[in-house]
Amino acid sequence: MAMRPQRIGLGITIALHAVAIAALLSYEPARRALLAAAPIMVDIIAPPKVERPTPAPPTELPRPKPVVKRVEQPVSAPVLTAPADAPSPIVAPPPPPPAPAPVAAPTPSLVTQPIFNADYLDNPAPIYPSASRRAGEQGRVLLRVLVNVKGGADEVQVRSSSGFARLDDSARVTVQRWKFVPAKRGSEPVQAWVLIPISFRLEG
Repeated sequence: MAMRPQRIGLGITIALHAVAIAALLSYEPARRALLAAAPIMVDIIAPPKVERPTPAPPTELPRPKPVVKRVEQPVSAPVLTAPADAPSPIVAPPPPPPAPAPVAAPTPSLVTQPIFNADYLDNPAPIYPSASRRAGEQGRVLLRVLVNVKGGADEVQVRSSSGFARLDDSARVTVQRWKFVPAKRGSEPVQAWVLIPISFRLEG
């Protein structure tokens, strides 16, 4: 409560000063003197500038180094040139090889067939089976005989049957015991096949 009279006094003092200044300003000679003695200065207080943070410069990435391809130059073989006035050697072609002498084909030796019907061989005729006679069986048998180098019959086959087994067996058994003159190639006896026909016929 003690501060209140001081505030009232201060207000009265300010009011008196304001009235005195207004009176001076209303008086033309006094206003000119004040204006001349103390010019009025007006300062415009600008708001403080806010500095924006300077953006950091962008970081540049290291650029890849260019790949340099090595191009290998082909190594050219040295070209040797003969002098223009040098004569080129003439190489004669080799003579063709002599033609082989024709080989004469060996003359095949003729092979003679075995002989079975010579008189001196004394080969007997096959026996006519009595049962075949009574039955009236007759016919022709063709035998295939393998004659060895000694003139014997190694194998006897019925090439063509007479139609009757008894006649075929009689002919085969008889010829199995025959003697032959063996086949020959030149002067050498060889083994060979021979065909022998035997006929069975009833007479009367």
